[in-house]
Amino acid sequence: MSNPRNGDTKPPCLPRNGLVKIPTQPNGLGSASITKGTPAVKNRLCQPSSVPAILSPALAHRSDLPIPSLASPLSLATLASVSSPPGASLVGLNASEGSEQPSPERLPGSPSERQLAVDEKILNRLFWYFSACEKCVLAQVCKAWRRVLYQPKFWVGLTPVLHTKELYNVLPGGEKEFVSLQGFAVRGFDGFCLVGVSDLDICEFIDNYPLSKKGVKSMSLKRSTITDAGLEVMLEQMQGVVRLELSGCNDFTEAGLWSSLNARITALSVSDCINVADDAIAAISQLLPNLTELNLQAYHVTDTALAYFTAKQGYTTHTLRLNSCWEITNHGVVNMVHSLPNLSVLSLSGCSKVTDDGVELVAENLRKLRSLDLSWCPRITDMALEYIACDLHKLEELVLDRCVRITDTGLSYLSTMSSLRSLYLRWCCQVQDFGLKHLLGMGSLRLLSLAGCPLLTTTGLSGLVQLQELEELELTNCPGATPELFKYFSQHLPCCMVIE
Repeated sequence: MSNPRNGDTKPPCLPRNGLVKIPTQPNGLGSASITKGTPAVKNRLCQPSSVPAILSPALAHRSDLPIPSLASPLSLATLASVSSPPGASLVGLNASEGSEQPSPERLPGSPSERQLAVDEKILNRLFWYFSACEKCVLAQVCKAWRRVLYQPKFWVGLTPVLHTKELYNVLPGGEKEFVSLQGFAVRGFDGFCLVGVSDLDICEFIDNYPLSKKGVKSMSLKRSTITDAGLEVMLEQMQGVVRLELSGCNDFTEAGLWSSLNARITALSVSDCINVADDAIAAISQLLPNLTELNLQAYHVTDTALAYFTAKQGYTTHTLRLNSCWEITNHGVVNMVHSLPNLSVLSLSGCSKVTDDGVELVAENLRKLRSLDLSWCPRITDMALEYIACDLHKLEELVLDRCVRITDTGLSYLSTMSSLRSLYLRWCCQVQDFGLKHLLGMGSLRLLSLAGCPLLTTTGLSGLVQLQELEELELTNCPGATPELFKYFSQHLPCCMVIE
């Protein structure tokens, strides 16, 4: 990836899905992953390739030691003259393990330089420059570095991802032993994602993770065989859990939700769980009075379910995402806007039966909306954009991906929205150069996505240089985006990250 501003080569990023793969280690925890908590950070995970100012000039200019560079997470390990053991990782290990790591006395250079390399005050500042993936590697350099890096402050906002096979060590006799999770506890992780686990695996996790009873605030179960009994035990034992995600879990039922959900839960995400339908929403509405966020992907939820929400939730719930709820129509939107009038974030992505009339109901009744996602709603037309522009004056983000009936006329309505900061028009196949001209006066825009818009030409796109406050511009799969255009943007939009 190249930097459009100066042509320098950027250091390797974390994968764009936010997952960090950790090298395999002997105790079976090596293939754990760590996932970023905030998706919006995905395009900003690369740090500038430079020597941090806090490095000593004596170290930075030594000919026998490479200059620490964020482009290579091993550069600091080389500085300490220690190669990480092949495939080794300290994730999950006890602090007493890793005896092969050198002491400060064994480091090369003068005593002052050796002392500088393990000075905790300097290290505490230096390690902020590195990504989560790099920190996992740097923790292998020596005990002093690990002691600094294992402070909880360096891992805030990260969630370890553990697959079933990574939870057990196979003993010589063929028996399985649950791995030590002490390394995670030292770093103070308060959220976990468990993939492919069963009821027994969850019970073992609760028994072996020191912070499980009170210290874990967020739990995510993906593609797991958890049953009603396992769900009930987990939420009963893990009293600190307030954020729960169930994805691809097809063995629990709606009855399990009725018996398991606890009033302390404030955020719930349920997706691709085949047994979730209207009764599940009834359980959520009655058992979770303090719910602030609900993310739901359920193909069998109907309009009726959206009338279950109580007045209490209407006051507390500010985020509702209904993704691919195919059975919901404008009638369901009526129920929703009257039940949850204080929403600030709403997604109807993939709710293909919702029309312009449904959007009008949203615009007239949910005046506090700051984010609205109407992607993959093929019945939405320019009329819906007129309703949005007239009534949603606080809207900051609008997602219209795959709204194939939107034209340049619709963009002319949006041009009046002075608060709009992010606009997504991916694969809006009728948008043309003339429509882009309407956007040129929107000084509030910081992010604009035109990926896959086939009718946009180089001439039309070049006019976007007038948006001098733009920070991110996405032009992937856009025929009008030529190499010459990207060079033009690098010269005239120096502060904008252009995604090719």
